[in-house]
Amino acid sequence: MDTVTLTLKTPPTLYLEADNISPDVFAGKKASEIAELHVFEGREQFQLGKYFDVAGSAATTAADTRIVVKGDTTRVKYIGMKMSAGEILVEGDADMYTGAWMQGGSIRVNGNVDAFTGIGMTGGEITIKGNAGNYLGAAYRGDWRGMQGGTIRVLGNAGSDTGYFMNGGEIIIEGDADVHVGTHAEGGRIIIKGNGKSKIGGQMVQGEIIVFGTIDVMMPGFKYVEDVEMEVDGTNANFALYHGDLGERHPKKKGQIVYGKLYQKI
Repeated sequence: MDTVTLTLKTPPTLYLEADNISPDVFAGKKASEIAELHVFEGREQFQLGKYFDVAGSAATTAADTRIVVKGDTTRVKYIGMKMSAGEILVEGDADMYTGAWMQGGSIRVNGNVDAFTGIGMTGGEITIKGNAGNYLGAAYRGDWRGMQGGTIRVLGNAGSDTGYFMNGGEIIIEGDADVHVGTHAEGGRIIIKGNGKSKIGGQMVQGEIIVFGTIDVMMPGFKYVEDVEMEVDGTNANFALYHGDLGERHPKKKGQIVYGKLYQKI
């Protein structure tokens, strides 16, 4: 796998929209060609090389291309947007829309990410070593298609509205999650290994939410069904199973109503 290293040399004054930082875009290009790719700071268009030193060359394909991003990229948006293959390693923090509409490959952020990470994601893997902001794996505002496939793992905590309009895939949060987890979910699986707050699974139609810790306030639209034993992300435990959100419309499969499932560890 060929590696391209981007080292921030000129931090942007505003926020940098850098959707061209992707193995799909870098594939087949030399360092000088990558440096000429456009980015936006506010309304102004500049070249990537104004902000980053570029070292190395990309492989001929995205699948064989690895990008390493170094420096303070807390003001750099859209890293890995729509990527379909390859690898990205961000050695620090990243701003909003990391891995947005991602289709394949892998992204690892060794710090925190801001809001809208993995929105509309259909495949691939995102690993966040720190915390994630609001709307993780959610839908873009005004859209009903949230995360549809792939895996997001957050080793820290997550903000509000995780999995908003989620349709598929899996989100694993090792820490705590803020309010409105899985709102309007129509599929997929969310695992919270820490604690959850209120409004978990509100207006949920299908899918699964699994909470290992406490839930501050259980939504009134969820009904206790039974206790079950199952394995979740390598851990065997007993969980209380709830069906909901009972206030929503639900499809039928083989004559049986399909509900969303909320599990809480006993």
